[in-house]
Amino acid sequence: MKEILFLTNYPSPYRVRFFDELGRHVHLTVLFADRPEEKTHRSADWYVEGRGNFRAVPLTKRVAKFGTNSLCVDVLPWLNRDYDAIVVGGYSNPTVILSMLYLRLRRIPFYMEVDGGLIRQEKKLTYLVKKALVSLPTAWLSTGNTVTDFLVHYGARREKVAIYPFSSISQGELLPEVPSKEEKQALRRELGVKEALVILTIGQFIHRKGFDLLLQAAAKAGTRAGIYIVGGEPTEEYIRMRREFDLPNVHFVGFQKKQTLDSYYRAADLFVLPTREDIWGLVIGEAMANGLPVITTDRCVAGVELVEENVSGHILPTGDVSALAAALTRAEGEDLMAMGRAALEKIRPYTIENMAKVHLDIFDIDIP
Repeated sequence: MKEILFLTNYPSPYRVRFFDELGRHVHLTVLFADRPEEKTHRSADWYVEGRGNFRAVPLTKRVAKFGTNSLCVDVLPWLNRDYDAIVVGGYSNPTVILSMLYLRLRRIPFYMEVDGGLIRQEKKLTYLVKKALVSLPTAWLSTGNTVTDFLVHYGARREKVAIYPFSSISQGELLPEVPSKEEKQALRRELGVKEALVILTIGQFIHRKGFDLLLQAAAKAGTRAGIYIVGGEPTEEYIRMRREFDLPNVHFVGFQKKQTLDSYYRAADLFVLPTREDIWGLVIGEAMANGLPVITTDRCVAGVELVEENVSGHILPTGDVSALAAALTRAEGEDLMAMGRAALEKIRPYTIENMAKVHLDIFDIDIP
């Protein structure tokens, strides 16, 4: 079997599932540069155990720490081995930077893979440093046209960029069809959801996710739709906003395990992510896989790549409360079931299985 090496930061669930699938077809070694407990504040329930289809190697010889990022020199012996493909994740981790410089110095071909990216207004020095790092690989792996433009902006060669379908969902998790109204009603009874129109959003209560904008838009629109924010504990700011805006229809739901989270997806009518910036946004694909139309912003890369305007949802200007309020009002008269069906059809190729298959195609490796 072919030998593949991946270097990434920490074992996030969607990556572990992808590595497990890829490891079914190749001998896969994955080096993890960082400690997950230092990289995120997520619940322990967020992590998943792999199925043992790849060799996981936590790098431990940490000689320096930059914030939550580690510089691990024990990566170097792994780079001296013979592989059919080497992939480094991103460009900003110190261990990744050391690895790229070493590979470039040794003239060993390698890929850079990025989940997402947005071009920002930045100082010239910042741009030049990014360009120096992004231009180091032999080839690049991108999640779509927006990310390809990002990579090219920072020095990648467009003809050497390959696109793969980035996903956190397996083939078996794709719904065969949008749940019927009767199925949704049954799920709502189980969850204690009483509203006739249900809007769902998922994420942590951090400024970047834009939940404050959603509350402002809900007040401006005067919508009585049930708005369910799932995934974390609200800060006092959000509790105060709900009270001051008189929004009893806004519900703060804490972290939920996958089975309950799936029930919320399937009970809802519409998914809204008013993010100020997401370099991808996996929840967009998860919502579409559950047959939900999506409203998000033009700074959500998954939304820009996957949502077709007026067909499977809407893309709004970032931070525009009036536009979001109008979209919430308009949703009450739209055929959300039809938009959900369009969303479901669009997302069908975006599975972990197909993500692994496309990687094998890029590496020119046949599946036995």
